[in-house]
Amino acid sequence: GAPNVSTAAAVREQHGHDESMHPCAPPDAVVWPQSVGQVQELAALCHRCRVPMVPFGTGTGLEGGVNAVQGGVCFDLSRMDTIAELSLEDFSVTVEPGVTRKALNSHLRGTGLWFRVGTVGI
Repeated sequence: GAPNVSTAAAVREQHGHDESMHPCAPPDAVVWPQSVGQVQELAALCHRCRVPMVPFGTGTGLEGGVNAVQGGVCFDLSRMDTIAELSLEDFSVTVEPGVTRKALNSHLRGTGLWFRVGTVGI
């Protein structure tokens, strides 16, 4: 329920496009799950009702992956932003899907590690 669900046109439009050239294709509803259990319940409900599911992170993609071309429910994962575990020994970190690169690097500050975007050339 509210404030974790919205069918407002402005919210749906915000979640119906990313930074790509593709035109906006808004979902029918936007939900903000806050735990893995809620994601599982919502996914099961969408599956049973044959409703498309569209994951949404920050909306900065360039491929149009958040466009709900067949409608459906947008899962905005931004509230799932916990950094669960950091292992300095093996350079691994376990995060929820709403953790941004900036938040992760802030968490890593002082460890000598950082997360960068891009690939290393050969």
